[in-house]
Amino acid sequence: MPVPPTLPIRVGIVEDDMDFFNALVDAVAATSDLVLAGSASTRREGLLLLEQDAADVLLVDLGLPDGSGIDVIRAAGLKWPTCAVMVSTNFGDELHVMRSIEAGAAGYLLKHAEPSCLADEIRSIHRGGSPISPLIARQMLTRFRHLVPPGLPLVQEEASDTEPAHRAPLSPREQEVLELITKGFTAEEIARLLNVSHHTVLTFIRRTYRKLKVNSRAEAIFEARLQGLLD
Repeated sequence: MPVPPTLPIRVGIVEDDMDFFNALVDAVAATSDLVLAGSASTRREGLLLLEQDAADVLLVDLGLPDGSGIDVIRAAGLKWPTCAVMVSTNFGDELHVMRSIEAGAAGYLLKHAEPSCLADEIRSIHRGGSPISPLIARQMLTRFRHLVPPGLPLVQEEASDTEPAHRAPLSPREQEVLELITKGFTAEEIARLLNVSHHTVLTFIRRTYRKLKVNSRAEAIFEARLQGLLD
């Protein structure tokens, strides 16, 4: 049975720096698997953009002229639940990073990265990854280490015989998708295995992430094992 052609990844951009915006548009146009779905340069325009057909990936700058891009990220989670949101900004401080992640961002990149490299990051987040600039990742790891008291083990050496205190209420299909994610299958491969559309698989993945309260594949696997949802 012939495999249907893969649809291009629809990319939305909310960015007020016109030089960086034009570089992003050129990077998207230079590829055959990405297409610009819409754009905005202010918070207000970004919220209006969410009234249109959903993009697959939304790039959001935080420092918009009429407000914070975090408002757009939060609204995108409601309007476009299957869309993966990635921050692209000059703000690298802890407050902006944590507020963006809490609002629903699944990736956080600083603008010193070359716009042409963002094409690969867009593909990554579309597949369920969480691209994060090395500086931001180091900052988050440092913060995590400071939150853990010295001498406290991060993982219990012996597993408890009792059931976990809380398990995310995953549906049978969400559980099936989670197990396939754990085995390393991409969204496209899962769609073929389950004989459903790629869009449907992304919906299951986003829903599973939301129930597990995570933003990436690695976090989902870790949290699912912690809750006893995986062997």
